[in-house]
Amino acid sequence: MTAASLAETAKAIVADGKGILAADESFPTIKKRFDPLGIESTEDNRRSYREMLFRAPEAEKYISGVILFDETIRQKAADGTSLVELLESRGIIPGIKVDGGAKPLAGHPDETVTEGLDGLRARLEDYAGLGARFTKWRAVYRIDEEIPTAACLSANAHALARYAALAQDAGLVPIVEPEVLMDGEHDIDICDMVTEEVLRGVYAELAIQDVELEGTLLKPNMVLSGKDCAEQASVQEVAERTVRCLKRAVPAAVPGIVFLSGGQSDEQATEHLNAMNKLGESLPWKLSFSYGRALQAAPLKAWAGKTENVGAAQQAYLDRAKANGEAALGRYAA
Repeated sequence: MTAASLAETAKAIVADGKGILAADESFPTIKKRFDPLGIESTEDNRRSYREMLFRAPEAEKYISGVILFDETIRQKAADGTSLVELLESRGIIPGIKVDGGAKPLAGHPDETVTEGLDGLRARLEDYAGLGARFTKWRAVYRIDEEIPTAACLSANAHALARYAALAQDAGLVPIVEPEVLMDGEHDIDICDMVTEEVLRGVYAELAIQDVELEGTLLKPNMVLSGKDCAEQASVQEVAERTVRCLKRAVPAAVPGIVFLSGGQSDEQATEHLNAMNKLGESLPWKLSFSYGRALQAAPLKAWAGKTENVGAAQQAYLDRAKANGEAALGRYAA
């Protein structure tokens, strides 16, 4: 795929009023979501749940792409259609998570580095053959008194850049996801400083690896107060600080920024995105969403593993998708 084709796909993912459903939960993560509702995490139940979301009527009005898990990209729907074909038939772009997860960083026991570069070239070729058109790799940074360290910043930035270069070689748009976790007592000033430092390091490495930024997307955290901070920033302050941080660190060549929800409530994630788009600033990139729990919590609870609840669950999903689609335009009203 040419650089122009990659750029075209990236722009399509951040089309006006649309964003991404992150349905790439690993086996342990989706089990954690299913267990409180008494749903057994079997292959059939996982397929049924995701197929239900993918078939939700009119979701394509607000969902441009779906990030899949390795199991899901290989699965077939109940009628024998592959889940990838199901998405494509609705004009939704299939993507795939390709990282191997965050592992302890050698010499830095309180920090992690995301692994998965070994064998990645072959896996990317396989996923492209299965119909994927974009990919995702997540790096994680925790804030504490002396972390993240320079070692953590450097190791994760390099891995993100190598992944992005390999993805583009395979004809796939890389979503670069450096997530500064909101866990902790730090205030919004600390989050702002760390997020900017992380983003600057990532884009320096992307430049070294000659990654075509026009054919990429960024999936960052928002600039937030730590979850346990006594003073929580307002919606307006989060919006203003996040946009200012991005303007300082993200090159204009990037076509879009699709935020992760990162532990925020459904409503918080929507309100923060909406407030950013209501600032009225002239920005070089689209601001949209790539949400997992913030799109799925309501429909999963409504479904509870029961066939008779499919309609209600699909409506709950559509409501969340529509709310975030409106937020991506700055038109959401609670």
